[in-house]
Amino acid sequence: MYFYVTVPAIVFIVYKVYQKWSCGMCTSDARMTGKVVIVTGANTGIGFETAKDLAHRGARIILACRDEGRGTTAMHKIIETTQNKNVVFKQLDLASLKSVRAFAEDVIQTEPAIHVLVNNAGTGKLDNSLTEDSLPIEAQINHFGPFLLTTLLLPLIKASAPSRIVNVSSLLHKVGKVDPESFHKPAKNSIQHMRVYSNTKLANMLFTRKLSRDLEGSGVTVNCLHPGAVSTDIFRNKYAISRFFIKLLFKTSFEGAQTSIYLAVAPELENVSGKYFVDCQEAVPSKSAVDDKLADKLWELSERVVADSEPKKNI
Repeated sequence: MYFYVTVPAIVFIVYKVYQKWSCGMCTSDARMTGKVVIVTGANTGIGFETAKDLAHRGARIILACRDEGRGTTAMHKIIETTQNKNVVFKQLDLASLKSVRAFAEDVIQTEPAIHVLVNNAGTGKLDNSLTEDSLPIEAQINHFGPFLLTTLLLPLIKASAPSRIVNVSSLLHKVGKVDPESFHKPAKNSIQHMRVYSNTKLANMLFTRKLSRDLEGSGVTVNCLHPGAVSTDIFRNKYAISRFFIKLLFKTSFEGAQTSIYLAVAPELENVSGKYFVDCQEAVPSKSAVDDKLADKLWELSERVVADSEPKKNI
């Protein structure tokens, strides 16, 4: 009995020690005073920790969140913790392209600059439902929404250079597949839908790849990252026992935010673009993630999809 209790305990302790030791931490002390930063999904988890850290550094923080109550609560917590009163909430629902357009218009009209855009918000929802724009909810929140948001804000981001775009992807992009003919359509069966999250994370990588090429020489960099296996609200719909083990074994949100923070602030990355990072170090992405032809096709599809949702002007 002693053996069956002791050995798993030792294994767990070794695992946690290794996890803490190998976890990349942003060690930069760079200040962000005078910088304007947008963090999507900033009311909880990785987004909240990213926003809080950048607020500590003196930046003006825009918390772009769907839920007003949770967003304003996060705003007050960050202000109280950092003593930075230049933190605001603006409503953004990536599951509504109308909401994305309204948010972007508001920012363009009210903000003098955007120095950092962190596309952090994401979902692992598994019900294969469609949004009001008739798109699969995971594909829209994880890709089409951030695509539209970024492209709408791009003129202001470019005018604010040097500036940065940070896209939160996942190691699971390595098992993803993007078919430009069907990526914007619902999965046909449950097996196919199990891969949707991975597919959207590959889309984040391809979007980063294409955008970095288009922005070459503009003073705007764009990079993507895998935050690690992190215990966040993305798992809130799991069974209680699953959430328990996730919290026990995965990184904390603070640890998971470190690479996002690193990409947003590190001076040595000022001219680094189109790269993939894990634990605050450049990593090797999948072959599909560096397929420029596939990236071009996904971009063309994304332009068509978001254009179809644009309100028609009266003639």
